[in-house]
Amino acid sequence: MINRILHSTEGRLAAITLGVFVAMAILVPDRFLSPANLTSMAFQFPEFAILALAVSVAMLTGGIDLSVVGVANLSSVIAALFMSHFAGDGQGAGLLIAAALLSLSIGLTAGLFNGLLVAKFGLPPILATLGSGLVFAGLAIAMTGGSAVMGLPPAVAWVGNGTLLGIPVPLVILAILAAGVGWALKYTAFGQKTRMFGANPLAARYAAMGTERVLLKVYGLCGMLSAVAGLIVMSRANSAKADYGSSYVLLAVLIAVLGGVNPYGGYGRIIGVVLAVLSMQFLSSGLNLLQVTNFAREMIWGILLIAVMLINLVSFRSKP
Repeated sequence: MINRILHSTEGRLAAITLGVFVAMAILVPDRFLSPANLTSMAFQFPEFAILALAVSVAMLTGGIDLSVVGVANLSSVIAALFMSHFAGDGQGAGLLIAAALLSLSIGLTAGLFNGLLVAKFGLPPILATLGSGLVFAGLAIAMTGGSAVMGLPPAVAWVGNGTLLGIPVPLVILAILAAGVGWALKYTAFGQKTRMFGANPLAARYAAMGTERVLLKVYGLCGMLSAVAGLIVMSRANSAKADYGSSYVLLAVLIAVLGGVNPYGGYGRIIGVVLAVLSMQFLSSGLNLLQVTNFAREMIWGILLIAVMLINLVSFRSKP
């Protein structure tokens, strides 16, 4: 029974998550297990978890989206500029909803731009999204001069710092998005076509599956997920800036791979991504409490990414 669990990706992830939690609880028990730290983690991880969802969806096609942070920051900057301009009108929740819709439309537009580069022009996804991410970041800097956009209405802070029935609002948003994306990938024609394209792009094209349309939908979804993450970051910081979350790209890719999403496409489950998010949050929080520097932390993430890919490769080759 135990061997069967550990031979599955999700089983290994659950064991890793539990192991990291126990290790950090032993190393720094007073601070790691404190209610304040546990609450802080519940507010922190949804933002990069949503970015990891976006990267995972792109990976299912055999591609990748490295522009997620650029899209998140550009959409949040535009939303913040919109709200700061109309903040004096006292519209509160209505203004926040309008800004959220604007942000999602920017995210969708940016995602469709990525989709056009990949589907219509045939650019390699890693290069197309790396370049577009720099473009989006440049646009955000041009709009703000590199400074933070402040003066947001008080209602904005609730999204990133409030609770709903005692549960952090960012965590509620993540749960809804994870459940929705997981359902769409498993039970809809869009999800089946996405996996089929990732498993065998040539066969998908010969099957007249409308691969260009599938890729446009995939990258459009990635852009909208990135915009939601940007709104959460903006709300938590009560401001928007072009360089927020600069290390989140590496973290999102690491979570997707650690979560069992095949970098070559065709396989991946959202439950695996969620477990990977939890393990990375426990590790990141523990390293922070142990006063490990950001540079050392990113080095550890890089080593972990390579190690996980090697383990997954060996596991895949050992299957009959």
